[in-house]
Amino acid sequence: MINSLKNSFRGFDVNNLDFNTAGSWPIGVKVVFYIIILIAGAYAGYHFYIQDLIKTHEQEVRKEPELKNQYKVKAFQVANLEALKLQMADVEERFSELLKQLPTDTEVPGLLEDITEIGLNSGLSFDNISLAPEKKVQFYIELPINIKVKGSYHQLGEFVSGVAALPRIVTLHDFGITPVTTEGDLSMNISARTYRYDDTK
Repeated sequence: MINSLKNSFRGFDVNNLDFNTAGSWPIGVKVVFYIIILIAGAYAGYHFYIQDLIKTHEQEVRKEPELKNQYKVKAFQVANLEALKLQMADVEERFSELLKQLPTDTEVPGLLEDITEIGLNSGLSFDNISLAPEKKVQFYIELPINIKVKGSYHQLGEFVSGVAALPRIVTLHDFGITPVTTEGDLSMNISARTYRYDDTK
């Protein structure tokens, strides 16, 4: 068979290869030509199709750990959905309770009266109690109240404790105490801050 293939190439000049007369080529030349076509087609298929599939597969394999983590998180959320709903309801209830402790616009004057009453009951005299401009902070509005009072050390302590015990949320900041008489009276400047929910957001 090898000899017959060798014989099929005799007298055939590769330099004068004419594709228009391909039908009359010797059988050996045709076989070689078909093998070359087959190899070229296989290479082209691998290069343009299979190689892209391999790259796509590698990309999907790299995504696998992330997708597994997402699946675990979602599976956990689904398994604990009822518990999360109960937790959410509890958070909403607590948030509602906190909102009740924040004064509305109409309640701020009443809060000033409560602070004044606590100070007078503590034996203090007021030099000033006034609202400062509002300040927006995240989801709430801060309402500063400037206070200046006079009295003894114990009276000042009783006043601060009384304000801290108010049912409304009031915090005390930036206080300064200076002596005003030789008998031990003190002057205290303090900033009380209350808050209300910013329902415009």
